[in-house]
Amino acid sequence: MNEQNMTDLTQTTRPATEPAPHAAARTRAPRRAWLALAVLMLPTLLVSVDNTVLSFALPAISRDLAPTAAQQLWIIDAYPLVLAGLLVAMGSAGDRYGRRRMLLIGSIGFTVVSVAAAFAPTAEALIAARAALGFFGAMLMPSTLSLLRTVFTDREQRRLAIAIWASGFAAGSALGPIVGGVLLEHFHWGSVFLLAVPVLVPMLILVPLLIPESRDPAPGRIDLVSTLLSLAAMGPVVYGIKSLATEGFGGGGVVMIALGVAAGAWFVRRQLRSSSPMLDVRLFRQGSFGGAVLINLFSVIALVGFLFFVSQHLQLIAGLTPVAAGIALLPGLVAMIIAGLVVVPIARRVRPRVLVPVALALSAAGYVVIAVNATADSIAPVVVAFVLLGVGIGAAETVSNELILSSAPPAKAGAASAVSETAYELGAVLGTAALGSILAAHYRAAIELPAALTAAQADTARETLAGAVTVAEQLPASIADQLATSAALAFDEGVVVTSLIGVALMLAAAIIGAVTLRNPASARAD
Repeated sequence: MNEQNMTDLTQTTRPATEPAPHAAARTRAPRRAWLALAVLMLPTLLVSVDNTVLSFALPAISRDLAPTAAQQLWIIDAYPLVLAGLLVAMGSAGDRYGRRRMLLIGSIGFTVVSVAAAFAPTAEALIAARAALGFFGAMLMPSTLSLLRTVFTDREQRRLAIAIWASGFAAGSALGPIVGGVLLEHFHWGSVFLLAVPVLVPMLILVPLLIPESRDPAPGRIDLVSTLLSLAAMGPVVYGIKSLATEGFGGGGVVMIALGVAAGAWFVRRQLRSSSPMLDVRLFRQGSFGGAVLINLFSVIALVGFLFFVSQHLQLIAGLTPVAAGIALLPGLVAMIIAGLVVVPIARRVRPRVLVPVALALSAAGYVVIAVNATADSIAPVVVAFVLLGVGIGAAETVSNELILSSAPPAKAGAASAVSETAYELGAVLGTAALGSILAAHYRAAIELPAALTAAQADTARETLAGAVTVAEQLPASIADQLATSAALAFDEGVVVTSLIGVALMLAAAIIGAVTLRNPASARAD
């Protein structure tokens, strides 16, 4: 790290009147920093719990609010779509106005809106609440990761801190199905959103005590046009993907995708011409930065897509309770945590361009297991597949996240963190929008409905797997078995298709890692 960057970092973390210590003495983080890390993991834990719980609560939500297939996907996608569109803008705002300040504002807003989501009376109201959660979540996530860059200046400590921080995603995913399952068996589905309250309230107390404020000493201006362009780039693309999957080429999907791509190109051009860009897109010229972002994107698409269809298979086809379904996925989630931590000492000796592709090859093998055993009666293939997927993604994302932060100047930690988080959230959107829409389209095309169904019952059963299960509960036993069998077969055949896409995504990410990943210049200087 060069002298100017070290000076900037010291100015953001120490009072102006306090003399800077010797450079060798300030690279190691004090014990207080590890307490700060524990606090910064709270919002990360919350977001991952929220995503996992929602997947497991979807069958209950479907029965209560009766959303259409499109609304069902939007209930999941509204949050990460808004969040992904605003992450870069909020990361830049944190660099300008203070990362700790943005973290606190986001925590308050997220808590209040979570309570509103818990009592949403309609599918439309729940979608709106999820979108509002995305707005405040965009304040939370870049701040947590960028503050880690500020607190941990030593690269080895920072790599370990990032591994622990990233394990918060996996830990939340592991905790979500268990806690959420208990809540869903004893309370209304809205209770899963109330988990935000006991997590974020302590954070509001501890953050001012443990974490110093930090900001960019020379921030750029807030660019409203660029913010709108980032939203205009993502929204139409996601909508277009959904439209293509559900309505084919006649539904305007191609036009929407073209509009989104045009907005994205305008956004990039505006950043290149700006003297103080909201996002320095030149960072993508570094292979380690751009490659790591793409690896995060593909990995999260595969992970979220997996959870989307597996949670429904375990509950609606295998007949497991929400708690039992969560326990079935627990080994894979624990494996993800362990892999993220174990890879830290390995990364000191093995190059990223070797380590990451090997990890992602394991994830691809997990999807192969699902593709081969999609219609099996046993849940053992699901457990084995998720362990392989979890090990690969847990290891790969720890390394890629560290490379993203090391590639950016410390003063731009918020913007770099926002790019990393944008890849996460865009991956979450595409995991359900792309894989979920393809699965829904295959299900509707493949299901064979009994002739005895009314028109309304046929429409409901054809819309979603949950709808078919609900209709089957209202029918005589013989017709109900026929409908349930047909729906399960159509759904699992769709799982085979999406699993093969998951294999392709993991192999593509592995190739990108082998070609692009290397230690960035700033990291070698550290």
